[in-house]
Amino acid sequence: MLEATGIMVFYENMLAINNVSIQCEEGQIVGIFGANSAGKSSLMYTISGIILDIKKKEEMAGGERITVLGEIQYNGEDIKDLKPSQRAKRGIILCPERRRIFAESSVLENLRIGGYLATTSQMKETLEYVFTIFPPLRKLKGRVGGFLSGGEQQMLAIGRALMAQPKLLLLDEPLLGLSPAIQSMLVKEIREIRDQQGISVIISEQYARPVLPIVDYAYILENGSAVLEGTGKELLENPDVKAAYFGM
Repeated sequence: MLEATGIMVFYENMLAINNVSIQCEEGQIVGIFGANSAGKSSLMYTISGIILDIKKKEEMAGGERITVLGEIQYNGEDIKDLKPSQRAKRGIILCPERRRIFAESSVLENLRIGGYLATTSQMKETLEYVFTIFPPLRKLKGRVGGFLSGGEQQMLAIGRALMAQPKLLLLDEPLLGLSPAIQSMLVKEIREIRDQQGISVIISEQYARPVLPIVDYAYILENGSAVLEGTGKELLENPDVKAAYFGM
């Protein structure tokens, strides 16, 4: 489905991603794990194409130069030069770090904004599905997004991404700052989204322990490089990996 090969991202002279290659097959959940500043968000921005928008804005503002190298194949198509909007139309949808919902819009308005790529019937069907997997949102659909709790905002962010009809859903640190109970609920629903909707998922997280049970394959980034990879079971059985990356 998606194969990114030899990805390198430079911010001026700083190397953020160093020759990273990852794959995500159809129907898989793939994990990207690493500490802060390991390069997780830069990799997600590169796959989604957001990095190209950031690069263009920096050039227009006379800011730092951003260089992106490598190849990205999606369903056999070379997409490395496609705009994020073109990638979204092909089903690559990013749910960004720290939610970034529209704080002054209601829950329902946020979800409808997310459905800009959906037909009327798709929007209606997906809206009902979002309310099914995240029941609190149904009761809160008239509430302004800025007044939601962190967990409710994350449900809304994932729901908004689902409204865009993803085939490949990119979740950038969806568990950040949430309680263990909310984390467990979200991990369960992410697996349900894959199982029920057939949506492939790439999920990045600093702490792998809550996510590891649901991933089919995972990569560990360190200082922008992929230092380890394997199935969730293989990584969990490695004592050094457990101690260094999983908090176990």
